[in-house]
Amino acid sequence: MDLQQMRYVLAVAETASFTRAAERCHIVQSALSHQVARLEKELGARLFERTSRRVRLTTAGEAFLPAARQALEAAERARAEVAAATGEIRGKLAVGSIPTVAAVDLPAVLRDYRLRYPQVRISLRVDSSEGLVEQVRDGRLDAAFLGVQPGFRPQGVRDRELAHGQHVAVVAPGHPLATAQEVDLRLLAEEVFVDFAAGSAARAQSDEAFAAAGLRREVAFEVSGVELVARMVRHGLGIALLPAPFAAELPGLRTVPVTDGPVRVERLAWSRFTPSPAASAFLALLGVDTSPPAG
Repeated sequence: MDLQQMRYVLAVAETASFTRAAERCHIVQSALSHQVARLEKELGARLFERTSRRVRLTTAGEAFLPAARQALEAAERARAEVAAATGEIRGKLAVGSIPTVAAVDLPAVLRDYRLRYPQVRISLRVDSSEGLVEQVRDGRLDAAFLGVQPGFRPQGVRDRELAHGQHVAVVAPGHPLATAQEVDLRLLAEEVFVDFAAGSAARAQSDEAFAAAGLRREVAFEVSGVELVARMVRHGLGIALLPAPFAAELPGLRTVPVTDGPVRVERLAWSRFTPSPAASAFLALLGVDTSPPAG
């Protein structure tokens, strides 16, 4: 069994196709199929069920995949550590972020990082804070930018606070509140809202503020992306509560300060284990000390 065979299996599993896997791996399909068949023979089990319409993992394939991934990641990490020992940062950097990150100019940070470390392959994944914490915890992400309620601390990772700020009401230009100097939650409770999914950290910040004030509100539209939130507000379907720095950049909308509105804390999370050279360089760029915590 060799690493290249593992890469082929992983490519087939991720694309659900021998043809697309061969294209990804820059190899002819017959050669890739032959290598997978050799590995299956060595293991004594079929890894894929093949039909004319689909390719899917067998039970044995499902069991093999996590170990294969770990082996490939370990080999990648070993190469990166050797390169770092000679003064070169290379390997992979996987970063996650909420859609509304405002504590840092993330594109600018990634640009600066790429200029300093051109040998590192960078990937960015946008998700909810809950999903990002899970992915940092299990090693799929090196670091992630979160937006959570005050007092919330993600479990199983290391983290630090980046920023602390208020939400503002976001309304269409023709909305009656568009010219208000400020509003309070009691007035906003009379409005229809566009918000994120119930139970998410992004939604909880607003829900908890209304609950603490003893108020109920109507969330008529639950959406998963901030772009859709902005579009629906722009079309007058409701109003939204969004972090002030991010909301100020949304075109075609008005923002109104909320006197007793939700508070959001932006946090940076990273693995509690020793980061890779590429991840250490990224965290250092953000001013994070990656040395293990005392004790």
